[in-house]
Amino acid sequence: MYVGWYMKTKLLTITPETSVFKAREMMDNHRISHLPVTDGKAHLVGLVTDRDLRQVWASPATTLSVHELTYVLQKLTVANVMTRNVVTATPDMHIERAALIIHDKKFGALPVVKDDRLVGIITVTDLMQVVLTALGLSDNTKRLSLLAVDRIGLLAEVCNYMAQAGINISSVLFVPLVAHPDVWQVILRVNTDVYDKAVSILTEAGYKVITQYVEDLTAYLPR
Repeated sequence: MYVGWYMKTKLLTITPETSVFKAREMMDNHRISHLPVTDGKAHLVGLVTDRDLRQVWASPATTLSVHELTYVLQKLTVANVMTRNVVTATPDMHIERAALIIHDKKFGALPVVKDDRLVGIITVTDLMQVVLTALGLSDNTKRLSLLAVDRIGLLAEVCNYMAQAGINISSVLFVPLVAHPDVWQVILRVNTDVYDKAVSILTEAGYKVITQYVEDLTAYLPR
């Protein structure tokens, strides 16, 4: 999965000369939290966020009257509040790399640049949609999980049991178990109408299947 496959390409942009009042209005009207700042020719020169604008509204200038504050904000440009050294992504960046940057830097979005030109933006909301899609979440599927020692052939083994039973797997996810570095959660999502069958088959195969929250996992840990 690549950033270019999931980024938004229909962008609202502003220039450094745009007033912060106008930027705030655009964010509110379009329900967005980030506005890339360009030179008018698709070259990225900065980024203004909802947080940047909130800080302006919360400045000492708020002691002014409403009319005075409006006048000041109409004169103040985004050049005074935007982030200039913007961390960016590229269309060919792996989606997990973009997610890691956003997580580590505590960003809400990454502008996407190709050949020194702004071509898109990818946000936390976009990444969440990718995760939900990868998890196969839908109204007609249910999840089950089992704990297993990480080893070669584990996934093939589980999938083989499902294939022999004619059960389609909507999604599969491997997640390490906290406090047990050698144990992984194998999380499967299957159609609701074959869920009980899937649980039964894996249980008969010797797996301890978890179908609901369990506070003490001791009995489910592989030996």
